[in-house]
Amino acid sequence: MGEKGSEMERFASWVEDLMRRRGYDIDSPRGGGRSRLAEDAGVHRAAVTRLLQRQSLPDLETMRALARVLGVGLRDMLIQSGRVEPEDLPLPDAEERNKGKRVTPAQAAELLGVPETHRRQFVEMTEMILAVSGARPDDPRSAQWGASAQR
Repeated sequence: MGEKGSEMERFASWVEDLMRRRGYDIDSPRGGGRSRLAEDAGVHRAAVTRLLQRQSLPDLETMRALARVLGVGLRDMLIQSGRVEPEDLPLPDAEERNKGKRVTPAQAAELLGVPETHRRQFVEMTEMILAVSGARPDDPRSAQWGASAQR
């Protein structure tokens, strides 16, 4: 197997691991995980099958949909697929990413790939945690990811 084949194998294995962690049954013959993933992502089942059979990589739109459903970023999906290198898609440092930006709980749910069926619950719980912790929406310290309220 050449370099392309090993990249395909590595990527398909990574996707299979994500699928298992998200509850898609791909190990039993009639588990339906491939079909369910395709349906949840709104992509053709054949694209999922070709990927898992190590025949071809999905196109960009399919990767975007799979990334959303599997709870990973498109950047990670592209890097894991071998289509781009990490330096091709550099991340700004945390300070620059957060400068002047406030992420609402609803935006955080979307950015994190929280499924629509759980978003309201995520938002309510996040708002409750912020209220209990004393973080206020107008507190600039609460606008940054990972910033703990300093008292």
